[in-house]
Amino acid sequence: MAFYRQLGNVPPKRHTQHRDEDGRLYFEELMGEEGFSSDSSLLYHREIPSAIVDSTVWELRDQSTTPNHPLKPRHLKLHELFPEQTWAETDVVTGRRLILGNADVRISYVVAAKESPLYRNAIGDEMVYVESGEAVVETVFGALHARQGDYVLLPMSTTHRWVPQGSEPLRAYAIEANSHIVPPKRYLSRFGQLLEHAPYCERDLHGPAEPLIAEGTDVEVLVKHRTSRGIVGTRMVYPTHPFDVVGWDGCLYPYTFNISDYEPITGRVHQPPPAHQAFEGNNFVICNFVPRKVDYHPLSIPVPYYHSNVDSDEIMFYVGGDYEARKGSGIGQGSISIHPGGHAHGPQPGAYERSIGAEFFDELAVMVDTFRPLELGEGALACEDQAYAWSWAGRGPASEGAK
Repeated sequence: MAFYRQLGNVPPKRHTQHRDEDGRLYFEELMGEEGFSSDSSLLYHREIPSAIVDSTVWELRDQSTTPNHPLKPRHLKLHELFPEQTWAETDVVTGRRLILGNADVRISYVVAAKESPLYRNAIGDEMVYVESGEAVVETVFGALHARQGDYVLLPMSTTHRWVPQGSEPLRAYAIEANSHIVPPKRYLSRFGQLLEHAPYCERDLHGPAEPLIAEGTDVEVLVKHRTSRGIVGTRMVYPTHPFDVVGWDGCLYPYTFNISDYEPITGRVHQPPPAHQAFEGNNFVICNFVPRKVDYHPLSIPVPYYHSNVDSDEIMFYVGGDYEARKGSGIGQGSISIHPGGHAHGPQPGAYERSIGAEFFDELAVMVDTFRPLELGEGALACEDQAYAWSWAGRGPASEGAK
């Protein structure tokens, strides 16, 4: 988004000589989107940023997917995927397990206590939601401090690593796009400023505070990218550490945004999901359902009406509070509900009537709606509650022996 920042040591004029105290030239790098036609930043390196001394295959964790066929709603229990004994040896990058994916977006989950390798995603932006724990995210732009409830936006091809902090493991929900992730256009002026009706503003976005310099030789960086055969990984080795940027300026950089800074939009009657939207990418949106006062029409029904969102799959990740519409279905913190296009969905039995008269919902959830069907990753297949699809009717072929 067009929100200019400047950090560290930059020259007064772009694309001109910029030297250190010994007269040695810094190396200017333009990091820009859409072929010099969109947001960019200029970074000033101590060493040549394109120099590498080796490039080998990095074998990614299982990226295969299985269609949601036969079609049905599903409930996934993500907290079952990472037993406590695995946390110390798991990192936020290589430990991710693929939950859902299509050609536009992939959703993964990880519980990690180990520092990650250096990494960049050359396919698209990443928006990582911190369910719990905290970390320092070291990037070529500088360090970000991430805490519970933070979204961490990492622009495409940003070299970074995750360093968990404290005694609690980091629980991270990674939304990986094949595009850029930005605020909805309706929240922006024609010059790119967040408008008064937007549910957050620029002061809620927190970028790095200062440059980050690290030393090292023959430094490995893991790169996720695409070939004609799909998503692959490469392990590049740099002669010197890529964290050597003395200054940068521009409108492209990583930042954090905490879900508690999202101001909900409410009304006299139930507001549809676009009122909860926070970000969007190509063919998908990200929405926040946060604690809020609910509908105040005297005859309102505060929980959602039953709906067939015919163009979308709706993916809800429950991260806190008590989600009124799902009481009685076994859903709790760490759950994902999958409500696919082609099937009507809505509140669990009893929730519709029970919500009448409610004035406040204490719920916290991150929703991703996609405009192409999502398929199930190996992580989803490993933690599915087989009885969820039949929970509205109260009976079905998998009602016995539910997880």
